[in-house]
Amino acid sequence: MTPGRESWLAGLALAALVAAAILPINAEGPAIYIAGFGVNAILILLILFLASLAAFRPMALEVADLVLLVAVHIGGWYALTLLPLVEKNAGPGFWGLGIGLWLLAWRLVAGLSVFKAGNRIIAAIMKVVVPLIFGIWLLFLWEVIVRGAGVPSVLLPAPSAVWARITGSTDILWADFNQTFLKAVLAGYAIGCGSGFLVAILADRSPFLKRGLLPVGNLVSALPIIGMAPIMVMWFGFDWPSKAAIVVIMTFFPMLVNTVAGLAAADAMQRDLMHTYAADYWQTLFKLRLPAALPFVFNALKINSTLALIGAIVAEFFGTPIVGMGFRISTEVGHLAVDMVWAEIAVAALAGSVFYGVMALIERAVTFWHPSFRT
Repeated sequence: MTPGRESWLAGLALAALVAAAILPINAEGPAIYIAGFGVNAILILLILFLASLAAFRPMALEVADLVLLVAVHIGGWYALTLLPLVEKNAGPGFWGLGIGLWLLAWRLVAGLSVFKAGNRIIAAIMKVVVPLIFGIWLLFLWEVIVRGAGVPSVLLPAPSAVWARITGSTDILWADFNQTFLKAVLAGYAIGCGSGFLVAILADRSPFLKRGLLPVGNLVSALPIIGMAPIMVMWFGFDWPSKAAIVVIMTFFPMLVNTVAGLAAADAMQRDLMHTYAADYWQTLFKLRLPAALPFVFNALKINSTLALIGAIVAEFFGTPIVGMGFRISTEVGHLAVDMVWAEIAVAALAGSVFYGVMALIERAVTFWHPSFRT
């Protein structure tokens, strides 16, 4: 982001905070600085004004961004304490405070995202801090809009309601996670990726098999899950093996296609060098072609880590025991328990993100020699 745009963000934030200080926080209530908070409210608004002025300076992680880091989170806490006073009846002062805080948080993330650290540890920390702050403020915006505007929980529950449901239903969520992820996803992922990898090696050895399998792979990849799921339930029953079968179908061909492409990644000069060393097919495969194919293999593993979870959850819509993420989502929607639906979605998103992250860490450890990691 250019300094000019950062200044515009700071200017808009300052204007929004001025409006927050002089306008009522709810439709009938008083201005924000006399809404029962007295001197504390004035001090917090003063801190935010100073942060807005500091934000006009286009710095990285220096005084301006340190001020912003502290001020916007103090202001965010203050806005959340006001929510019980303005719930379903927020006025222009409260919305001014929310908008001003969001713009300051935007300015903070913009500054931190271009920060160049000389220390590798600090640089690694910043890679975590920036998306963490961004995610926290997305949740803040969600909470403020839903509760301040009085959005019905049937349409969209607040993050606090979803968190309350998660903490109050840990036994149900664990049982669903165990059924869907630990049984169906992991089993199907291991079988699908493993078989896809082995068949890719066989297809690389046999041109006939390669020409026959790859078009079939494109065809199977286009098959809809909702069409295959009932068939797998009829074949393998209502329990997790039928969901694992769907995961196998979804993960097999991405692994096959990526591995075949990776095995062809070694250039002709490298293969000729192995030939001059009198290396046979298997020596060339294990010492040259498979290492060259590892980035492609890990791309498939990362893609399949999310595909597997999606496939298992959708498959549970079409027949399952009375447990599982997909089962819980479909039944709770019918009961209008939308907070439970969002709790399941949050658990699934967290599981998928951690699964993807584990694959990325393994990739970095195994393919450290690849140019994309030479920094």
